[in-house]
Amino acid sequence: MNETLTYIALDRTLTNIAWFLVVGLAVVGVLLGGFALGRRVRDHEPPPPSAESQPHLPDGGAVYEVSEEREYVEFPESGLRPHEMQGYGNFGSRTHSHQEEARAERESGYEHPNPRPKEPPTVPPLGGVKPV
Repeated sequence: MNETLTYIALDRTLTNIAWFLVVGLAVVGVLLGGFALGRRVRDHEPPPPSAESQPHLPDGGAVYEVSEEREYVEFPESGLRPHEMQGYGNFGSRTHSHQEEARAERESGYEHPNPRPKEPPTVPPLGGVKPV
């Protein structure tokens, strides 16, 4: 009886190992087939564009952004709902007639984050040793 159970257990173990091998080989086959299909698809695609076909800067150089001042528009204290806004969120604002004055007024209290010093800062020498 013990011999029969040993053979059954050994048979079940070998069957499990065989199934793992079959499933593993199937997964490897699917992966290899996927790589082969990908290579075939890539062979049919057009080649990457050349450097000459890439976009170039216009003759006048790079195009810079335009900033303009808009006239101030009073908003109600209760706020506005999206459907109450006009002009696609601009609330019907117009370009300010005096651009430079409006910009100077807006920036009057503004402190530049990186002010330019008038003279370079003095840095003490390394190690506290004074040059001779």
